[in-house]
Amino acid sequence: MSILAVQPSPATPATAAPETGAAFRRPPSAHSPLLPPLAEVIGADLTVPLVHGGTARYVNLDYAASAPALRAVADRVAELLPLYSSVHRGAGYASAVCTSAYEAARAAIAGFVDAGDDDVVIFTRNTTDALNLLAAAVPGGAGGVLHLDIEHHANLLPWQRLGARVVYISARRRQRRKAFRWHWLPLIDEHWIAYPEFIAGRMSVLERFKIKVAGRPTVRYLDVIMSRADLGERGAILSRAGCEAGAFVLVIPGGGTGHPGADDALAEFLAAARSLAARGAATVYVGPARIGAEPNWHPLGPLPQAELAELMSAARLIVANGGSTLIQAIACGSACIAVPIAKDQAERIRRCVAAGVAAAATLDAASIVDAANLLLQNETQRAALAARAAHLQLADGVALAIRALHALVEPATNESEA
Repeated sequence: MSILAVQPSPATPATAAPETGAAFRRPPSAHSPLLPPLAEVIGADLTVPLVHGGTARYVNLDYAASAPALRAVADRVAELLPLYSSVHRGAGYASAVCTSAYEAARAAIAGFVDAGDDDVVIFTRNTTDALNLLAAAVPGGAGGVLHLDIEHHANLLPWQRLGARVVYISARRRQRRKAFRWHWLPLIDEHWIAYPEFIAGRMSVLERFKIKVAGRPTVRYLDVIMSRADLGERGAILSRAGCEAGAFVLVIPGGGTGHPGADDALAEFLAAARSLAARGAATVYVGPARIGAEPNWHPLGPLPQAELAELMSAARLIVANGGSTLIQAIACGSACIAVPIAKDQAERIRRCVAAGVAAAATLDAASIVDAANLLLQNETQRAALAARAAHLQLADGVALAIRALHALVEPATNESEA
C-alpha cells in the first residue's frame, strides 16, 4: 500500500527543517552584475490597453498550466515546424528528423536529471496525465511512501483508486481551510498541521462537525521538527563556544533569504548581540560575524541543527526570529525573545506571548537589547518564561510522523502478505 503525502504549498512548512542559524542572505537584485540575465520569455514585453485609457506593461502571474514559452523554445519549435511529421511511425526524411529531435530531447532531459542507464524518460501531456500514468504503473498492494507536492484534488484520485493512503500537510490557514472542504475530506486519511496546537489553533466547532460527518481524517499536530545531537557529542558545542550552561545569551538571526521589510534583519540582530556582549552578558552569536577578541563575544557561524539544539537547551536566554527557530527554542524549555523577520511571524509571536512562553521585541537593535536586559535583570520573570515553555512538552514531530506512517503502512502490508 502506498502513502500519498500532500503539501499544497511551495513554501517551507514548519515540518521542513532547514539548517537553523543559516546566514541571512539578501535576495539578489535582478540588475546584479553577478547574475546572468534572465532567459527571455515570449510576451515579456507585451503591453495591454487599460480601461481608463492608455496602456501598461502586462505582468503575467499565471505560470501554472498556461505558462508562456521561453524565447529559445519558441525559436526551436518554429525552426522544426516546416519539417513537422510523425515520430517513430514514418520512413520519410521529415519523420526521421522529427524522430531524431524527439530522442535528442529525451537524452538531454536524462542527462539533466542524471538518469541511470536503466532509467527511461517519458513525455506526457501535463502533470495530471503524468500522475495518472505513474499511479497505473505502481503494482497494487506495493508498500512504500510516496510524497507529492500538488494542489488539485483531481491528482489524488488515481492514487485513491490504487488504494493509497493520503496524508495532507498544512502549514498555513489557507491550506488548513482547504483540507476541511467537503470535497477534500473523503480524499484524506490523515491531516497533519505543522505547528503546535497553541499556535495553529484548536479545531473549530465546524471542523469537528465536518470530521464527525465524514468520518475522517485523523488530525495530528506536528509540534516541532528538531534534530538532537548524539549523547557522545553533547557538551562539545559548549566547549567550542567557550561558555557554561545557563550562563550565556544565544542570538540566532536565522532566515536563509531576505523578507520584504526586513532586509536589515541580520544587521539588527548582530548589533543587538554586540551591544549585549559590551554590557557584560556572555553572548553566543549563530550566524556570519567577524571573529574578534572582544570580551563576552562568542561568534560561532552557522551551525547544524543538532548542535544548535544543544546550545538552545543550555542558554540562559535566547533571542530568535519568529519562525521555526522560535518553536525549537520553546521546545528546549528556554526563555525566548522573539523578533519578527517575516510578515507571517508577527501572529505566531503574538500567540507565543499570549501563552506566556516568549517575550517580543521589534526588529530593532535597541528594542532587542531592552527586552533582553529586562529578562536578564529579572530572574523571576525569565525563569517563569522557561518553566512555561518546558511545561508545554512539545512533541517531536518527526517521531510522531514516523509512528503515524507506520500505522498506515502496516495494515496494508499485512493484507498483501495474507
